[in-house]
Amino acid sequence: MTDPFDEVALEAARKLFAGPISFLKSSPTLAHLPDPDAPEVAFAGRSNVGKSSLLNALTGRNGLARTSNTPGRTQELNFFDVGTPLKLRLVDMPGYGFAKAPKDVVKKWRFLINDFLRGRQVLKRTLVLIDARHGIKDVDTEILDMLDKAAVSYRIILTKADKIKPTELAAVMEQTATAARKRPAAHPDILATSIDTGLGIAELRAAVIETID
Repeated sequence: MTDPFDEVALEAARKLFAGPISFLKSSPTLAHLPDPDAPEVAFAGRSNVGKSSLLNALTGRNGLARTSNTPGRTQELNFFDVGTPLKLRLVDMPGYGFAKAPKDVVKKWRFLINDFLRGRQVLKRTLVLIDARHGIKDVDTEILDMLDKAAVSYRIILTKADKIKPTELAAVMEQTATAARKRPAAHPDILATSIDTGLGIAELRAAVIETID
């Protein structure tokens, strides 16, 4: 269920993310999107799934993506340039499913995500982050349905994989892979990660750049 990336792919990914990476801009609406001049890989997930922390681990930069003890702080599309010359852009999407957010804010997030997914031609893949302790929830199914309908390629990434026993993790990975195989736009392989142990981070980097090669 995990891609067997070879050493060449892992090293190429390591070198890319060890190089220049910088915050480009935040886009509260589609009118503020950067020019579509580089392939993009987006990160989506529930507000408390650890998305910003995983982005920081991916890039090896603790302060690149803003983290907060308050889920749902990221309310805009945040773009990060990777490589010089520019190789790709990472897109940190607004977190979803945080019950305490005002309904009008939730509605705004939903429309922004939906419109971005449907209309961004340079978007190569979306990585959907799922908490390994909980698996796919109803609120996750909504974004997966949205991606399938928009025909946007996506891959499910399990976060916080160190927080459960190996046998439980294996079961969650199998259940998640079974669900993914039934979805038209989903990558069939599931990747488990942990920012605390480093599990899957090298493979995640390789998974990101494989989409643009």
